[in-house]
Amino acid sequence: MNHAFLPPRAVVREVGLRDGLQSIARVLPTACKLEWIRDAHAAGQREIEVGSFVPAHLLPQLADTAELLAYAKALPGLFASVLVPNLRGAELAIAGEADLMMVPLSASHAHSLANLRKTPDEVVAEVARIRAARDAAGSKTLIDGGVGTAFGCTIQGHVAPDEVLRLMQALLDAGADRVSLADTVGYADPAMVRSLFERALRIAGDRLWCGHFHDTRGLGLANVYAALEVGITRFDACLAGIGGCPHAPGASGNVDTEDLVFMLESMGISTGVDLPKLLELRQRVAGWLEGETLQGTVWRAGFPKTFVATAGVAL
Repeated sequence: MNHAFLPPRAVVREVGLRDGLQSIARVLPTACKLEWIRDAHAAGQREIEVGSFVPAHLLPQLADTAELLAYAKALPGLFASVLVPNLRGAELAIAGEADLMMVPLSASHAHSLANLRKTPDEVVAEVARIRAARDAAGSKTLIDGGVGTAFGCTIQGHVAPDEVLRLMQALLDAGADRVSLADTVGYADPAMVRSLFERALRIAGDRLWCGHFHDTRGLGLANVYAALEVGITRFDACLAGIGGCPHAPGASGNVDTEDLVFMLESMGISTGVDLPKLLELRQRVAGWLEGETLQGTVWRAGFPKTFVATAGVAL
């Protein structure tokens, strides 16, 4: 099959340490998280979301984010990001010299109030304050406005694409350096993804940073492929497919990192990731999370005999 229309390279951003672990009740020891970051970096991953600056009493799973960020910053070539829900979180990200801080905005008014206790436009106003604080500090930390529930919402139902794009433009106008689109609750299908990302690209161009998909109904990889076709080259994923959303009961989690890397590499799209090393890390993480529901298929089925990674090495 001719894949000439697809990009030669793509980035798989690991968000399991934040989006994945916040969805699991147990608190993974900091030493395990540091090992996770180290080994993901050793496997070739160069963009990792290490945590979130939220109050520890709300998410004790992420209380060690500052320590993880400091460790990640010391690894060569690693682009370390964090999620920040407000100005206070942004100040901590700036102090920790995060490479990027993602500010989540939900295009669903109902989900925004349930998840962030703010309307979408109040989040936009917060981004303007974060931009002002970032600039006043002389910081180089990038601001990514992440538009969630971009394809629908478990609380509200339909989310109008025009409203998604209005909010995306508002984030850029407020000072976001980047914007991303997220299928927070797994409502998207490939046709929806292609349509919305095509329109978003016309507005944001190369400031459209990332696609964030959940595999709630088995369409995570198909949605990635649809985004690839229109030129998106950066995708969030969680090792072992952990993650989800508290407002999406029954959700199976985020796109699985190792399955996504396998798909891209199998299509000749270089990720820079060493898949055997990634699968070794998955096995360790699975041991730390024994008893939790994990996803993914490559770890179980192995590689086809015909599979050759983009580096040209048969596995």
